[in-house]
Amino acid sequence: MSHPIRSALLLIDMQHGLYHAPDAPWQREALLANIQLLVSQARAAGSPVLAARHTGPAGSPIAAGSAAWQLLPELGLDPAHNYIFDKTRPNCFAGTELQAWLQTRDIGQLVLAGMKTQYCVDTTCRAANVHGLQCILAADAHSCMDTPQLAASQIIAHHNATLHGAFAQVVPSSQIVFQA
Repeated sequence: MSHPIRSALLLIDMQHGLYHAPDAPWQREALLANIQLLVSQARAAGSPVLAARHTGPAGSPIAAGSAAWQLLPELGLDPAHNYIFDKTRPNCFAGTELQAWLQTRDIGQLVLAGMKTQYCVDTTCRAANVHGLQCILAADAHSCMDTPQLAASQIIAHHNATLHGAFAQVVPSSQIVFQA
């Protein structure tokens, strides 16, 4: 008899400096509401909630300890109960203990949400696949800003289509089921 694969929620770069930037993420309020829904669903199922925090070098706007570096308090994360870790690259696995943390807890499925779609969300989604994890990308819980080439809505739609299948299941937040 097979057991369900244990899942965890990974929130990527939900920090003051990105969320409250002058160039706001696309549908910022909906992004936060969908992430809060995912946190609630994960907690109700007994699945771990993790948060990656992008950290810049000393003197940068997102240097460790700076106001822009802080995670949003609306996420309700507590370092005593949630695994919060710092990263310096778009890939949440590169230079961090994320893979070891997941392995020691027998986590085989990672649900991803956060910012920015075309950088850290995309890179981490692809890396999770390489690390042998099942990946679920919350279709409505990642975002970015407009670029000179594309509107944020186009970037998000493109990544949802590109990552679906080969790298992840792309599912609306309300349809994601966590397994503890």
